Amino acid sequence: MLIAIGSDHAGLEMKTEIIAVLKELGHEYTDYGTDTPQSVDYPDFGEKVSEAVSTGKTERGILICGTGIGMSIVANKFPNIRASLCNELFSAKMSRLHNDANILVLGGRIIGKDLAKEIVRTWMTTPFEGGRHANRLKKITLIEEKTVRR
Repeated sequence: MLIAIGSDHAGLEMKTEIIAVLKELGHEYTDYGTDTPQSVDYPDFGEKVSEAVSTGKTERGILICGTGIGMSIVANKFPNIRASLCNELFSAKMSRLHNDANILVLGGRIIGKDLAKEIVRTWMTTPFEGGRHANRLKKITLIEEKTVRR
């Protein structure tokens, strides 16, 4: 699977750790930056990753900023995106199982690297359950389509 990954300066160190996990799991990745510890604007990198996932260039994405909140807001502005901020394992599992989340967002200043790696492993290996959850996602898509037409 091809994964888009991006971070701001607050997530740079964690991004390096996450890339190692993606390789360990046998996934390819495209790194959309940043690659500097200098202060940058998270929307620039959130936009690149979200666009890649939204348009189908990549199947999933991972975004990391200080709290994960800003990247979550950016990502969920894009059509076809279901970004989930997950700072513990249960949310990571449920975001895939019930919500078919296609972007994982992490708070680089909220959680440690070891927990982040476990969250990524859980998120990458948990399938979407479908069933009644698929019907709920259809409703979300309808809401998205209605609000885009405004």
